[in-house]
Amino acid sequence: RIKVNGKRAEISTRLQVNDLVEMYINDEFFEAAPEKYDFLRASTKLDIIYEDENIILLDKKVGLLSHPDEGEYVDTLITRVERYLYEKGEYDPKGENSFAPALANRIDRNTGGIVIAAKNAEALRILCDKIKSREIDKRYLTVVHGTPKEKEALLEGFLQKNSDKNKVYLQKSKTENNLSIKTYYRTLKSKGGLSLLEIELLTGRTHQIRAHLSSIGHPLLGDGKYGRLKEDKKLGFTKQALYSYKLTFSFESDAGILSYLNGKEFTVNDVWFKDKFVN
Repeated sequence: RIKVNGKRAEISTRLQVNDLVEMYINDEFFEAAPEKYDFLRASTKLDIIYEDENIILLDKKVGLLSHPDEGEYVDTLITRVERYLYEKGEYDPKGENSFAPALANRIDRNTGGIVIAAKNAEALRILCDKIKSREIDKRYLTVVHGTPKEKEALLEGFLQKNSDKNKVYLQKSKTENNLSIKTYYRTLKSKGGLSLLEIELLTGRTHQIRAHLSSIGHPLLGDGKYGRLKEDKKLGFTKQALYSYKLTFSFESDAGILSYLNGKEFTVNDVWFKDKFVN
């Protein structure tokens, strides 16, 4: 495979000034090394509720981040989705105009429940519009201390955020720095000094459910920021009892390529704290 001046070289061949040396190497020696993507180090574990060509509905477990942060970059919900679709051949990071899978909504690390992932840009655009216009209904289950006086009620107030403490505070009147909030709850069952509630967020603010219920004297079970975690640990509860368990597509306007989802409802039945209060 080595020629000198157009002729096959022998072991005994000695090079002279101005000799032309040609060497032939098989193409496979020049093949690019496979790309190493960070998301390929993410876990393969995904709890998929529903999937089609446009979206995936995922059941995010408590403790898993939705997106990377300064403490965890590799194993998050979105990187697991990227790995899943890459290995299925539905996501090519190097493809021209390739769309990176994206989450249309997010849930805090300490909260579990349904998250929507979009497989293409059009689906993401529609989902974001429908969430903003409240045409996608999300319901939460939670366990709180005590029994609310009213079986169901609409709670209203104003939320002030303290970024340094990563905490929010309820206020009674509007200021330049706070945001109005509305939280609707319905009591499903009460026993043993605890109550199982269904929550509907009429506004979606940081820590809204946790702060709002705590402000009326009914903090969430297992909530380390607004609750009574020391007491809860004695009861065996170390996790925050909050789960986004039901999602309904209720489109009131054109939904384009996602129109087929209108009227469909999806529910997570395996909510870790639910059975303790239903049975």
